[in-house]
Order: sequence, then C-alpha cells, then structure tokens
Amino acid sequence: MSVTAIIGYSLAGLLSAGIIFIGARFLLAPRVAAAGYGVLPNLDQPSATAYLSVKGVRDIATGLFVIVLLVAGAPHLAGWVILTATIIPLADAAIVLRNGGLKSVAYGVHGVTAAVMVVTSALLIAA
Repeated sequence: MSVTAIIGYSLAGLLSAGIIFIGARFLLAPRVAAAGYGVLPNLDQPSATAYLSVKGVRDIATGLFVIVLLVAGAPHLAGWVILTATIIPLADAAIVLRNGGLKSVAYGVHGVTAAVMVVTSALLIAA
C-alpha cells in the first residue's frame, strides 16, 4: 500500500470515527452536541430532541458507510463518497451562520472538516 493510500485510509478512519462519535453524542447528550454544532435549539420542545436524534442516527450511518467501503477495499469509491459528503459540513457551516451561530464554529469546525474531507477524498481517489 502506498503512503498516499495509508494517509487516506487513516484520515478516512479518523473522520468516520469522529462522525460516529458526534452522532452518538447527539443521541446521548443532545444539549452538548447541539452547542458543539453551533446552534442551540430550544430543547424544552420535544420536537427539538426528535430532530437531534435524527441527526445522530444519520451521522452514525454516514460514518459506517465509509468504514464499510474501506473494509471492503474500495478506497477509490470511498474517496468519491467522502467528496460527495463534503456538502454536509459546508451546509452545516451555512446553517450555523444563517442562524446566528458563532463564526468560529462555522469556519473552525465545519469549514475545517470540509477541508479535511476534500484532502482525504483526493488521497483515496489517487490511491
């Protein structure tokens, strides 16, 4: 395996583990997770908790998709999936900014995540 592939696999594994952790946090500690996302909803409303649970399950599934592709030995396909999924943190950044969240979270969390995803996808596609 090339150095490019090893770095790509490592970054993809870290991204996958990270989004699975974030998803679990939305299920287990929604207030903390929402604050980390950058927009804190009114958690006294039952519907807010429901939406945060949906986000948690989808984050966990997203991380598992990439892990399945890596385990199956499909780095090229994993790279394209990660590149496509880059829309998620970009949209998250826009959502945080549009809803009065902190710019530091929008750019520092969501923007940096998108950048790491682009680099990771390039490494996997080139592998």
